[in-house]
Formats: sequence, C-alpha cells, structure tokens
Amino acid sequence: MSDQERRAVAVKRLKDKRDFRNHVAIYVLVNTLLVVIWAASGGGYFWPVWAIAGWGVGLAFNAWAVYFEQPITDDDIRKEIERQHGRESHPRS
Repeated sequence: MSDQERRAVAVKRLKDKRDFRNHVAIYVLVNTLLVVIWAASGGGYFWPVWAIAGWGVGLAFNAWAVYFEQPITDDDIRKEIERQHGRESHPRS
C-alpha cells in the first residue's frame, strides 16, 4: 500500500470516527428531548423507550463498523482471489 493509499484510509477512519461522535451527540440530544416531552406531558407509559432502543441498535451497529470492523487488507484481497480462482478450476458436478 502506498503512502497516499495509507493516508486515504487514515482520513476515512478519522472521518468515520468524527461522524460517529456526531451521531452519538444527536442521539443523546434527540432522545433527551423525547424524554422531556414525555415528562412534560404527564409521564405515564414510557414511550420514548422505543426510539431510544431502536435508534440505539443502529448506533451500536455504527459503533461496530467504526471501532471494531477491520479494514480490508491487500492480503485479504489476495486470499479471496485465490479462493475464487480455486472454485473456477473445480466446477461443481
């Protein structure tokens, strides 16, 4: 991988992390507003839980993609090409 390619990957990861932090901030602000609306309307059934939980699942997937999913390497690509090539040379009966 060239220096320019490494830089592009680093820039993308930094942007993804910044976008995730923005996503978390918006999640907290919007859901706080929903809880305030719920409380101001007299409480009762805690309906904001649906937005908090549903959006939270999406946020968790976003966190996984940003912080835990490994980038695809040249070695990964080479192995996949070799695996695909092996399939082509051994057709199914």
